[in-house]
Amino acid sequence: MNAAELQKKTPFRLTLPEEEILSPGHLACQGCGAAMAMRYALKALGRNTILSIPACCWAVIDGPFPYSAAGVPVFHCAFETAASTAAGITHALSRLGLDEITTVAWAGDGGTFDIGLQALSGAAERNDNMIYVVYDNEAYMNTGIQRSSATPHGAWTTTTPTLQFKKGPKKNIMEIMVAHSIPYAATANIAYPEDLVKKLQKARSLRGMRFLHVYAPCPTGWKHAPGVTVKIARMATECNVFPIYEVEEGVYSINRRNPNPKPVAEYLKMQGRFHHLREEDVQFIQSRVDRDWQRLIKLEQAFGKAAGT
Repeated sequence: MNAAELQKKTPFRLTLPEEEILSPGHLACQGCGAAMAMRYALKALGRNTILSIPACCWAVIDGPFPYSAAGVPVFHCAFETAASTAAGITHALSRLGLDEITTVAWAGDGGTFDIGLQALSGAAERNDNMIYVVYDNEAYMNTGIQRSSATPHGAWTTTTPTLQFKKGPKKNIMEIMVAHSIPYAATANIAYPEDLVKKLQKARSLRGMRFLHVYAPCPTGWKHAPGVTVKIARMATECNVFPIYEVEEGVYSINRRNPNPKPVAEYLKMQGRFHHLREEDVQFIQSRVDRDWQRLIKLEQAFGKAAGT
């Protein structure tokens, strides 16, 4: 059944591109947020795309050589080199006159927030023409669920067990990228695929460095059932743990607002990685979330369209 036939039989409107580029024969765990992120990304960007993927979950998800589930060319590279490899691909394509091909660096939080930050910063400072996507599952999941600087305060990992859970806030990668004065930076969430697709399509239409921070829960590392991945992802935005916003040429826009945000406790209790937390720990996390949300609102007020920027 094609899209037109489906539209006639159903009361809803199709809001995503119809073509499925990602193959169902990938090696992701059940309920993998990273697999969902790639599926939507390929729908948005199309087949005229080249991926640069470092060591991360997606280096395994794609499948063993010579097989690939991505449906587009993939260049596997070293852990720290997603951005520099994508930059090289971009410049090579430019020399060949193939500027219509979209170059995408696709990396996890470990290869972005930590190991790959130097290469990413260099590419951003040069304003290399690429889209950089970090699918954020908040730990080094592929190598055994070790903490990264994207791991939130209070979380269990194998290197921050329950009695010594992760202390300190998650690194604010968005503000680091915005500080590079790149043309476009945005957050997105696999629970809101229309927003994710729209932002990737916008990024594709721009030139220079474009950065997307995509929220992608991991059932294995977060200790939740595979069937609630999207529910948890949606809850993260509904309680302001993961705000959805974009910064285009320095102008802030919050894309999804929550007049009555849900308590952070509802989000935390859905994941086994937070079950050890005491009430005072939960309240501390709630206070940090509230503070960060208010800070984001002030940034929009100061540097948003309404401010005349």
